[in-house]
Amino acid sequence: MANFDPTLIQKAMSDKTGTWPFEQARAIVKRLFIEGRRGIDRIDRTVVFETGYGPSGLPHIGTFGEAVRTSMVMHAFQHLTEGQIPHKLICVSDDMDGMRKIPLNVPNRDMLAEHMGKPLADVPDPFGKFDSFAAHNNAKLCEFLDGFGFSYEFHSATEHYRNGTYDSLLLRAVQRFDDIMGVMLPTLGEERRATYSPFLPVSPTTGRVLYVPMKAVDAEAGTITFDDEGGSEVTMMVTGGNTKLQWKPDFGMRWAALGVDFEMYGKDHQINGKIYSRICKILGAEPPVQYCYELFLDEKGEKISKSKGNGIAVEEWLSYANPESLALYNYTKPRTAKRLYFDVIPRAVDEYYQHLTAYPGQEPEKQIANPVWYIHGGNVPKGGIPVSFSLLLNLVSASNASDKGILWGFIKRYSPGASPDKYPDLDRLVDYAVKYYEDFVKPAKVYRDPTDKERAALTDLTARLRDIPADQATDDETLQTLIFSVGKDHEFENLRDWFKAIYEVCLGQSQGPRFGSFVAIYGPEETAELIEGVL
Repeated sequence: MANFDPTLIQKAMSDKTGTWPFEQARAIVKRLFIEGRRGIDRIDRTVVFETGYGPSGLPHIGTFGEAVRTSMVMHAFQHLTEGQIPHKLICVSDDMDGMRKIPLNVPNRDMLAEHMGKPLADVPDPFGKFDSFAAHNNAKLCEFLDGFGFSYEFHSATEHYRNGTYDSLLLRAVQRFDDIMGVMLPTLGEERRATYSPFLPVSPTTGRVLYVPMKAVDAEAGTITFDDEGGSEVTMMVTGGNTKLQWKPDFGMRWAALGVDFEMYGKDHQINGKIYSRICKILGAEPPVQYCYELFLDEKGEKISKSKGNGIAVEEWLSYANPESLALYNYTKPRTAKRLYFDVIPRAVDEYYQHLTAYPGQEPEKQIANPVWYIHGGNVPKGGIPVSFSLLLNLVSASNASDKGILWGFIKRYSPGASPDKYPDLDRLVDYAVKYYEDFVKPAKVYRDPTDKERAALTDLTARLRDIPADQATDDETLQTLIFSVGKDHEFENLRDWFKAIYEVCLGQSQGPRFGSFVAIYGPEETAELIEGVL
């Protein structure tokens, strides 16, 4: 048992940090010490932060998103309570769910079809590496969570159902069967109401999870009676893995059984949040603080699905960018729907390094509002790079260089003293830039011919670039001003059209980095030759 000075809680509740992780952390403190415990300034157990995983498909980036965002809230909670309240993150796999459809992105789909309806923990692994399909996907989940250094406990719903962890709550659910039905039935259509039961028995003959009505429920004995698939009547205990709960009652039961204090879920769960909470209360526990986030969309604007395999997988993002950029993408505006596709990667990388560069010079209250504080759990490393990722991509594009040595030659001219040893992050970004350019930028390039007006302006630009004094050849501001001047002198009413013309004619794309910065790193003479080449 831990005892606290009440002023600690008062201090936490008076904190004004406006970021969403701190807003949630304060809500947890309020639930524990002000609402749920009526002001009692102590807690005798570990505060539980939960994230769930549905192993019906391979682990997806959305699962990582829940883990990283929940970890951010957990760190804010630790900061608010000055590390005096024990807490942990648990990841619960719903691996006793019956397999209702076969993912499109797995092998041996015909074999899987033979096991439709069985708990995922009892379905053979189509990859042939683990004891079950669930075990394979659970291992994949833990593998990439471990790879990101998350501190968490893995929990298997199947183990909890079968080893007795959930037994007391299942018996309570039998006793309060009518109360649970009173919550669930109004949410269902007429046909579904006629056959609905919160309990899903596992057939003793086929091993499949059955969606069948109950013929009898014995609260005193803790049993249910139903017709098995063959038509025979079966009476069985609800405990010991004989049954599982429908997913909505299961959600609330899990909160009660595991003492969950915080959970976030996607917008597709939002309408059911109140149902989960009511079930949790019926089973004798207070529901956790809940945070609903918007779903990621693929390149077509459709919801990302584990079974479809659309969108980006974690390993795909990490082929083109650093993991911190992925964490930043998850931190930013979680309640706003965002496209999660390959074209968002460069901006995420650059924004991460912008925040990292700004961090050391910020006041403490600004630092704690900086995304890198959450990404690194408060232990923000020294960092920053002299060249942005977007600029590297255009450098690769203009130079047609896939050799790191050539690219580092440009970088060193722009930033004397820079080296792979001094900037290891930048060295990794050079590799990422080459791969990203080859896979996404190069295939999409479309050059166009300049108009007469644009040709005249570009010709003038090449002449002025060659006249730049050597001591100003790497000065971003001088070069940017020069490029602006050319656009004005050639009477581009909107200078954006002038820069767009440069990108489309010279680089084969409609937009790009600050062009003065590009010239500074690529070189005024080399840029003049590039323009002359395309003209």
